[in-house]
Amino acid sequence: MRVAIVHDYLNQYGGAERVLEALHALYPTAPVFTSIYDPEVMPAYYRDWDIRTSFIQRIPGWRRQFRRYLLLYPTAFESFNLSSYDLILSSSSAFAKGIIPATDAIHICYCHTPMRFAWRTSDYIEREGIKGLQALLLPFALNYVRLWDVSSNHRVDGFVANSYEVAGRIARYYGRNAEVIPPPVDLPPYNPHPQGTFYLAGGRLIPYKRIELIVAACTQLGLPLKIFGDGRDRSRLERLAGSNVEFLGWVDEATRHNLFARCRAYIFPGEEDFGITPLEAMAAGRPVIAYGAGGALETIREGVTGRFFYEPDASSLAQALLASQNDRYDPLLIRRHAESFGRDIFLARMRHFISELLELRQERRLERVR
Repeated sequence: MRVAIVHDYLNQYGGAERVLEALHALYPTAPVFTSIYDPEVMPAYYRDWDIRTSFIQRIPGWRRQFRRYLLLYPTAFESFNLSSYDLILSSSSAFAKGIIPATDAIHICYCHTPMRFAWRTSDYIEREGIKGLQALLLPFALNYVRLWDVSSNHRVDGFVANSYEVAGRIARYYGRNAEVIPPPVDLPPYNPHPQGTFYLAGGRLIPYKRIELIVAACTQLGLPLKIFGDGRDRSRLERLAGSNVEFLGWVDEATRHNLFARCRAYIFPGEEDFGITPLEAMAAGRPVIAYGAGGALETIREGVTGRFFYEPDASSLAQALLASQNDRYDPLLIRRHAESFGRDIFLARMRHFISELLELRQERRLERVR
């Protein structure tokens, strides 16, 4: 059986790429097809993979201008020749699920979300700070993208959603059912630490992550805050921050896990489709203070592994931070909750789902023979 893996882009590292790594672990010799690949910003071990890029990789200036090529991505993924592959695993929050499989192939899409910019356009424009002519023209371009997105979903034999929140969107936008398999969480050995004095946040520093809410709330209250990660929103966040806020930039995995273990609590202010970093904090025994929407509602147990705030503003978060000063948690109980989202569980559930779809493929072939 020949297997191919397809992923939207390889020019930033986040939760979707951790899922990709787990899928690659299932089939380590499978080629990975993607629109663009920037080895300078991806983990070094990706260079040992068989990564095959689209024609967009050959367009001058693609590193900085890749967002401007919006209307090229459907053609980029349809242009991959996957006719010789029996099983295709796509990891998609945008265009990867639109590949064209062979007639007898099984295509399973692990959907991080139906493309946010196409289906929640006004919210996307506001959060990304898109203005002027681009903000006026983008909805018209995305109308074409939505039509393509709906038509191409029929090329998928089975959807896997990372959360019930995303499964609901798949049902609404595509009219399809989805198996819910949460993404894998790395579980380093549990080394309990005393509760620290600082709050922690981080990841990709981009507008929709809403890190500015944390900066504003902690600056207002004078609470010590450390922020790891980098991104195009960093300079704006630094201008908003008081002296109590420390920006750490990119940190390696060992440092990140150490930060999780030593913080007072991890803060998660955005509405995410799932959100892996809160579970990484919980794997270190630390509670999470999160905006009560999206995937956080499926991973955080209020009063047991953390608490929620319910208005997406700095004032509501500040109130939650003040209330959390009296919270008491059992770190070992928090760790055990995180273990239910471990990588081994993810791999076992994906193997089972893939086996079911491959059996269906075999049944189809037998029916044709009869």
